Amino acid sequence: MQYRTGVLLVLVAAVLWSLMGLMIRQIDEAGTWAVLFWRSAGMIPVLLLVIRLRKGPGVLAKVVAVGWPGVIGGLGLVLAFSGAIFAIQATTVANAVFLFSASPFLTAILGWVLLREPVRVATWGAIALAGIGMFVMVREGLAAGALAGNVAALLSALGFAMFTIALRWGKLAEMMPAVVLGGVFSMITAGIVSMVQAETLMVPLSDIAIAMGMGAVILAIGMALYTLGSRIIPAAELTLLSMVEVMLAPVWVWLLLGETASAGTFAGGAILLAAVAFNAMSGARRKPLATPVT
Repeated sequence: MQYRTGVLLVLVAAVLWSLMGLMIRQIDEAGTWAVLFWRSAGMIPVLLLVIRLRKGPGVLAKVVAVGWPGVIGGLGLVLAFSGAIFAIQATTVANAVFLFSASPFLTAILGWVLLREPVRVATWGAIALAGIGMFVMVREGLAAGALAGNVAALLSALGFAMFTIALRWGKLAEMMPAVVLGGVFSMITAGIVSMVQAETLMVPLSDIAIAMGMGAVILAIGMALYTLGSRIIPAAELTLLSMVEVMLAPVWVWLLLGETASAGTFAGGAILLAAVAFNAMSGARRKPLATPVT
């Protein structure tokens, strides 16, 4: 694969993921847990097919082989997936996706605490800058009555950080089997919570179709394209390319639904994205370390 092909695959994945907020806005009745259940149901078969095409037979054995790191990573994805859905339903898409982008910094902190991974001085500076941006956004959300959505978005970012740390801990080179486990755990969690809260998963067929389409196309195919492209693109460049998702997501809902966000949201989001970009570019200029650092 040529470098430019890898860049194209990652960009297409980012564009697909940027459509998530727009698609969730099309759902009429389904709540967080119903969307999580049916989206995971659409994602799992496609990911299993991708694993089969890439790695050959014995797909279930490959999923089981990820062991405890894959299980912990999958549980992290339950928090990431459910938090993201609730956040988009409870606050603006712009607010949610900007806060999702804090995940690399939460990963760096967790890696430092749990795995004793060194964190660069530049990354600590970027974390401080990102904290300012998040404070501006959360304060704005509190004033607008959207604190729950902001908290859910940050918990989603924490869930993705847990997933990343689990893969590093287990030295798992392949992420898709762990994502399959995340989908399975998400369906189980959604079923249990819906039962406890006396909610139904049997929502309108249109909502089910949208949710399953999100899982099969936006999540699963996006994950497959990103995985393929990421094999030849340096981590710092991947971070910058993935920011396309964050920048496009508010654009889709503004163009097609007229949804916008407050000045505080965009100001805080700009600070946060600047921190992400600074951290990525400063990392690109250093020599690779034996232990990866976010």
